[in-house]
Amino acid sequence: MSNAAQPSPRGEGLLVGYGNFIFRYRNRMFPAVMLALFLAFPPVRFMASAAADMWLDLAGLALALIGQGWRVMIVGLVYIKRGGLNKKVHAEALVTDGMFRHCRNPLYVGNILVLLGLLVIHNNPWVYLLGGAFFLVSYVAIVATEERFLRAKFGAAYEDYTERVNRWLPSLDGLGETLASMRFNWRRVLIKEYSSWTSWIVVACLLIANEAIQWSGLTAARPTLVAAGLVIAIDLLQAAVLRHLKKTKRLRE
Repeated sequence: MSNAAQPSPRGEGLLVGYGNFIFRYRNRMFPAVMLALFLAFPPVRFMASAAADMWLDLAGLALALIGQGWRVMIVGLVYIKRGGLNKKVHAEALVTDGMFRHCRNPLYVGNILVLLGLLVIHNNPWVYLLGGAFFLVSYVAIVATEERFLRAKFGAAYEDYTERVNRWLPSLDGLGETLASMRFNWRRVLIKEYSSWTSWIVVACLLIANEAIQWSGLTAARPTLVAAGLVIAIDLLQAAVLRHLKKTKRLRE
């Protein structure tokens, strides 16, 4: 299966220690790191061509949409709480249904695709190198931390699960059966995922708007800025509506 060779006890301990740290502070650290990278390293026009750069932006948006669509499919079938308990890794049950039949960490795969899409839109070699390394190492560490917890809590059941299901690479075998055998919960998707897609859509629009100003100047970039502003306004409006429906319990799972 996909399991790599096990690290040395010392190496594993360092990785798990970092995983515990990043798990606790990731909601603050991930946006802060991305913002710092975008501010420190300006976008680079792809192939020095406006047309090529537009296609690269579309490719980045496609990656982010695929990642978000993957997350929607996961959450709509079986939801697993990834926030932990008191900001520590925690699980009440071993979830192996839904998309977790095909990948042990499908939500993180979706997250990585979304992050990669944003890095592609920005397009700076240093951002690829530093951002890619930071996010990949962070997710590997988080997964190592979660695996140690799950192995200790669920023992043989978890070991059997790891033998059947890849850690990272999703398997499409039996996917049609999985989708047909379960009811898709759109209400849960709206409740759990609206903040995720709202955030990355705003970031993507700001990156594209910034590129337009960098390449063309403020006046020539006005149509792009207007379009980006409109998308952001609609995005924030739907988030506000969904948040209100959630808070007033008009939208429930």
